[in-house]
Amino acid sequence: MASATLKKNYRCSQSLQQFYSGGPFVVSSDGSFIACACSESIKIVDSSNASTKFTIEAESGTITALALSPNDKLLFSAGHSRQIKVWDLDTFKCLRSWKGHDGPVMGMACHGSGGLLATSGADRKVLVWDVDGGFCTHYFKGHKGVVTSIMFHPDVNKSLLFSGSDDTTVRVWDLLAKKCVAVLEKHFSAVSSMAVSEDGWMLLSAGRDKVVNLWDLHDYRCKSTIPTYEVLEAVCIVYSGSQFASSLGAFLQQSGKKKSRSTGIYFITAGERGIVRIWTSEGAVCLYEQKSSDVTVSSAEDEDSTRGFTSAVMLPLDQGLLCVTADQQFLFYSPAEHLEEKWSLKLTKRLVGFNDEIVDMKFLDEEEQYLAVATNLEQVRVYDLSSMSCSYVLAGHTDTILCLDTSISSNGRRLILTGSKDNCVRLWESERKCCIGVGLGHMGAVGAVAFSKKCRDFFVSGSSDRTIKVWNFDGLSDNIEEPISLKAKAVVAAHDKDINSLAVAPNDSLVCSGSQDRTACVWRLPELVLVVKFTGHKRGIWCVEFSPVDQCVITASGDKTVKIWAIADGSCLKTFEGHTSSVLRASFLTRGTQFVSCGADGLVKLWTIKTNECISTYDQHEDKVWALAVGKKTEMLATGGSDAVINLWHDSTAAEKEEAFRKEEEGVLRGQELENALLDAEYTKAIQIALELRRPHKLFELFSELCRKREAGDHIDKALHALGKEEFLLLFEYIREWNTKPKLCHVAQSVLFRAFNILPPTEIIEIKGISELLEGLIPYSQRHFSRIDRLIRSTFLLDYTLLRMSVIEPTTQDDLKTKSLLHTEKNMEDNAEEDKKQVSEEQKPKASGKKRKSHKSGDHSRSHKKVKDSSTHANTAAVPLQA
Repeated sequence: MASATLKKNYRCSQSLQQFYSGGPFVVSSDGSFIACACSESIKIVDSSNASTKFTIEAESGTITALALSPNDKLLFSAGHSRQIKVWDLDTFKCLRSWKGHDGPVMGMACHGSGGLLATSGADRKVLVWDVDGGFCTHYFKGHKGVVTSIMFHPDVNKSLLFSGSDDTTVRVWDLLAKKCVAVLEKHFSAVSSMAVSEDGWMLLSAGRDKVVNLWDLHDYRCKSTIPTYEVLEAVCIVYSGSQFASSLGAFLQQSGKKKSRSTGIYFITAGERGIVRIWTSEGAVCLYEQKSSDVTVSSAEDEDSTRGFTSAVMLPLDQGLLCVTADQQFLFYSPAEHLEEKWSLKLTKRLVGFNDEIVDMKFLDEEEQYLAVATNLEQVRVYDLSSMSCSYVLAGHTDTILCLDTSISSNGRRLILTGSKDNCVRLWESERKCCIGVGLGHMGAVGAVAFSKKCRDFFVSGSSDRTIKVWNFDGLSDNIEEPISLKAKAVVAAHDKDINSLAVAPNDSLVCSGSQDRTACVWRLPELVLVVKFTGHKRGIWCVEFSPVDQCVITASGDKTVKIWAIADGSCLKTFEGHTSSVLRASFLTRGTQFVSCGADGLVKLWTIKTNECISTYDQHEDKVWALAVGKKTEMLATGGSDAVINLWHDSTAAEKEEAFRKEEEGVLRGQELENALLDAEYTKAIQIALELRRPHKLFELFSELCRKREAGDHIDKALHALGKEEFLLLFEYIREWNTKPKLCHVAQSVLFRAFNILPPTEIIEIKGISELLEGLIPYSQRHFSRIDRLIRSTFLLDYTLLRMSVIEPTTQDDLKTKSLLHTEKNMEDNAEEDKKQVSEEQKPKASGKKRKSHKSGDHSRSHKKVKDSSTHANTAAVPLQA
């Protein structure tokens, strides 16, 4: 068998994060994205795969209202801070903001023209704003309760505004007359939703009094009241040209329920029961009602709780119906294609806005297309990884699910095994999405389950009651309708504390258990006889797993270590340290030569066993990483934790190696182009290639060679003209480095001078990141200029010295004559001075003080006369030179 290639790196390819925390949301005009309130931020979510395109930090407190302009260019938001903000969805920047209400804004709607924005608040006011100016154009008062819903008339030519309030009334406001034209009083509870018919003359209002009222907008009379017998949260009009209307109309025509001529309108209601119903205004008849709710109820005690729909909207461009549940799920419905028996709705997609804490997860099939996830709920959610949508939900447990495992049975069925705090284990069949077996008998929460690996005809479970049970599949068949009661084949009191993890050996002969009592035990199946006990961890053991190739077991513990144990004698073979907190999961990779671990520090680490080396560390989680799933086929990883984030990781070793090889090959080719350009003296091209290849040394050599040429400035200008802004930024970065070294600064200053001549200051400032580079250039440039000034001043002293030494002026015949004349005159003066000196010595008095004084004065007069005479001769000598 060929040795497996060690993995060097993993890359996070997809991520499923929380994007909706309940409250307002708005769908774009083409249905491509949804803007959702997520606590104090706004998430722009791709409706196809639930990926977050952008997060807007609104800084307005909890978001209470959202609206979109008709062209999807502007997003309006308001929160508990009462600040109304306008966001540009191209740049995701806040264009303007203002305050207008004395309380939180509860409703928001944009006019069809895009020029007006209506807001309603807890202060009982209804205000209309000019979008461009941000000033109030209409101020309406009259409601006696919180105004929860607001909408413009869909026809832009009708200047009507509708508002619904907790005071059980709907008010109609005329924008031209700036007054209330009607107060619609027929509800007995808060008005939750409104809709206008396709022809624009019928208003539908739904309330929590379990009725829908139809109002004639000609005279504002209540045309009819339709009881729905559930608290309503949304009412939607089914337009005549939509797929809903045509499909429903065709079915009613086939079934004979529809008359030849019908003037009624279809509308949809959704509310606390979590079912979708379609009605016709003609006769107030319910045409369709879902048999069962797609909103799963938590437990038997909560069956009467209001965990239904909180909102519903018809999607644009005939994309179906979108319903939002109280547990932050987006359900997409469309009409079923086959209508032979009865018209029905099909749930096409389920996006989960919030998963709560991820407890455990496993890949469901060998193709790794589906992922079964246990969150801090009573349900198992199965995700389709291609669209990151929840394909279906398995509900049946009455308390939180703590663990799960998946397997493919001997007859090809995909099975899911779950353990819960309700002290039971459940066996599920993926194809039929139903429970096929229930195992009762544990006296505590079931914290660990594991399928057999080879025979696939049994599973084991471990509980907080400190026992391990072995269950078989006796009685299971392909066509059972009700879940059967599973029987335990063997049971053993295994540990002194809760059992956290179980693993079955690849050959189904052993099972290993890890417990909070700091030990791990290996048991022989099926009798559960103790084989060996591993002791050495200083904290509880969270995870155990058998090696796929060796007779050893890996354990992850709360003492921040991972250990590998020999089954033969129970000795610890290796200890891996590196996590800064408890290690919660560890699993083998690459045929047992590597493993991956994750812990309470939020880190995922990749290790090589032979070298005891941590190859890579990934920090993509913000809290404990409880769940780790490893794919069997591609060894793709899935991690999830307390931050409610699911990350998918793909092995990028081969891709990165190929990318590195490709870059190296491309670098060699570009390097050859650079050498060819140098040989051909194509300096402009050579400089561009050197910048592209990030070769500052070669770039310096090129500029040095250009500086040595006669027309250096022209050559450098030509090369710099061909550069873009990003290349100029890189060049300035290199110049900054050259400028710090005395040997290189001359070339750096030359290139900098030419660059400043080419680029005006306005363009230089616009280059992103240029300010830091210029700040680095200034001090060294000042030092270089100061040094040059000192050198220049030094040359002036040298010039003066040479000038006084007559070295730097040429000697002529006139100069020689002048010099001989000066020499003769000097000799005559010296003789005269000697005669005077002799006379004065004969006549001098004997007093020594007077003698010194006269001698000194004589010297002074003589030197003064000499200087005067020499200056005179210098002037006379300069005349022929000037002539």
